[in-house]
Amino acid sequence: MAKGFNQVVLMGNLTRDPELRTTPKGQSVCSFSVAVNRSWSNAQGEAQDSVDYFDIVAWAKLAELVNQYLQKGRRVLVVGRLQNQTWEQDGQKRKRTEIVASDITFLDSGSGSGSSFADNDSQASSESKSKKNSADTSDVVIEDIDDKPVDLSDIPF
Repeated sequence: MAKGFNQVVLMGNLTRDPELRTTPKGQSVCSFSVAVNRSWSNAQGEAQDSVDYFDIVAWAKLAELVNQYLQKGRRVLVVGRLQNQTWEQDGQKRKRTEIVASDITFLDSGSGSGSSFADNDSQASSESKSKKNSADTSDVVIEDIDDKPVDLSDIPF
């Protein structure tokens, strides 16, 4: 039996520009928040709207990519896990729940296609080289897709 499962998937817009910091050991950490809109009908059938706000934290290379490419208002898809923090401040116990991102997809890039970055240094590094922000179109790499049919005997499973 599995020990547990903790996964969150959110799609929304950044409510503020990302803030990049560095830990004393040199690790990059970036924090930002995402607003997620939702709509429903009340008992009278009237449309109701609401917004939920979530604090997001990204680490390492993912943090650097978020800081480089995202700003307030950008639409993102965030996959991560919930993490609770507790501390004492001015004699009162405080608690905060945040989402630690493991994968972030930028949904509204200027070219109309999204870019996805995971909390995996090699994957994030290779993706960042091939997918650039639309503001810097001089370095955009476009790969051709071969339209040949796939031979099913080549698939190992």
